[in-house]
Amino acid sequence: MRPHGDRSEGIVVHGTVADGYEPVRDAFIRNFEQRGEQGAALAVHRDGRKVVDLWGGSTDPADPDAARWSEDTAVVIRSATKGAAAAVPHLLHQRGQLDLDAPVGSYWPEFKTAGKERILVRHLLAHRAGLPALEVPLTPEEVLEPGRAARALAAQTPEWQPGTAHGYHPHTFGWLLGELVVRASGGRSLGRWFADEVAAPLGLDLWIGLPDEIAADGRVARVAAREAPAPQPGALRTRPKRSVTEAYADPGSLTRRAFGAVVPKPDENDPAYRAAELPAANGIATARSLSAFYAALLGPLGAARRLFTPATLTQARSLESDGADRVLIVGTRFGLGYMLHGSACPLLGPGSFGHPGRGGSLGFADPETGVSFGYVTGALHRSVTSDPRPQAVIRALRSVVC
Repeated sequence: MRPHGDRSEGIVVHGTVADGYEPVRDAFIRNFEQRGEQGAALAVHRDGRKVVDLWGGSTDPADPDAARWSEDTAVVIRSATKGAAAAVPHLLHQRGQLDLDAPVGSYWPEFKTAGKERILVRHLLAHRAGLPALEVPLTPEEVLEPGRAARALAAQTPEWQPGTAHGYHPHTFGWLLGELVVRASGGRSLGRWFADEVAAPLGLDLWIGLPDEIAADGRVARVAAREAPAPQPGALRTRPKRSVTEAYADPGSLTRRAFGAVVPKPDENDPAYRAAELPAANGIATARSLSAFYAALLGPLGAARRLFTPATLTQARSLESDGADRVLIVGTRFGLGYMLHGSACPLLGPGSFGHPGRGGSLGFADPETGVSFGYVTGALHRSVTSDPRPQAVIRALRSVVC
């Protein structure tokens, strides 16, 4: 591994890359030069070995004089949290504590109402439950109350017949899985289960519910919405018949209601928000740990720290939902809890699985090449599933490993 301290228009990018991965480093640097990056980190593992570990910029996009990003800086990863959260039901299944083909109501009796009796656990994971929005949005204060959102969902009627279609569940995915895990695990919350059974054994800086001691050490970067630069001349741009942006602008659309399940939008820098367990939205991680998490899902065969057995790995990334997404409008592809490589979310190759975070973060694994990937950022752009910054890095990585 070679250390680097490259300067880009006042931004110093630090870290290391293995020989042959220099194009990946160069793409990361260009994100600061050309794509509006202000503070970010990138990590890549291959066959469990770290080959890229880079960081740079400011820990506060709204304050250019803020502290510099360090190798241990963590940040909210929004929906990239879903990939970590989805591992918990898979591991419970692997241990014989959860049947993915059982009705959700067999674990959560209060859920068996209003046409939800036949919703299966796998429907929750594959965004097929028909519950992408709340009938009445929660306030930021209400969403922090444990069990409040789950009780609301237990009383709701699905938007469509469960299992017959799919639509991304931006917020409700986490509340549904969270309550299911509490019921199936004997009372342990999803964030606590992940901390005890995944993060601690692997030494990951990846939390669903930030501990007080980490909040106090000051290494969690702030996030802020930022406008991305205009596409460069000749850049490829595609426009579906109706974009998710247009659907979001329609107050009555399912898209708007799904993304607007919490009104007004919570302050993601609020310590109370960071400390809450919101398994769809408020995970906090370093890029290094996000990539290491996906590396552990793959794991060298027989390795002591391999999380998924080969059967579980196949199960997690097998296609469950494909085609028109009732919330995201465009065609999407989901396995069980993970987005799969496709036009809406291009990853490294056809077998890749993972999850983006709205605004720029991304984590995934590619079993065919043994690659895992983590990109985290504090400058949140308007991207939903395919941000230009990690996509540029992926293109460079593809040129190296494929």
